[in-house]
Amino acid sequence: MVDVRRSFTVACPLDRVVAYLADFSRAKEWDPGTQECDRTDGPAGAPVVQGATWHNVSEFRGRRTELTYRLVFVGTNKTADSTDDLTFRAEGEGATRITYHAHIRFKGVARLADPFLRREFERLGDEITRTMPRAVLAHCGT
Repeated sequence: MVDVRRSFTVACPLDRVVAYLADFSRAKEWDPGTQECDRTDGPAGAPVVQGATWHNVSEFRGRRTELTYRLVFVGTNKTADSTDDLTFRAEGEGATRITYHAHIRFKGVARLADPFLRREFERLGDEITRTMPRAVLAHCGT
């Protein structure tokens, strides 16, 4: 099991940050591994509601993997279950504190690779602290 947690502050109001990040199809703008991410429960741009789902194609260590995510951002495939948990807190005038928590539980023989993959997930967590704020700020127009 791998747990990666990062926190950072962006100069954008809480409501705009949440509205932007709630649409997981935008993960390709801020998640360094995401290659494609498309809404599967309705048309692109439809309101994000409980039960919304996305098909995500990511690349990890040179291998392409596909996951299906729902609004809680739980992705599953034959080798892992991945949960991305985003929490938000207003901080000062027009700023938002974002905490990103990725929890990956490997299945079957993939569990044996857990200790070796932890460093790569930590690196991706570090990268998120650059890519997510950049994408949020571009969305907020600051």
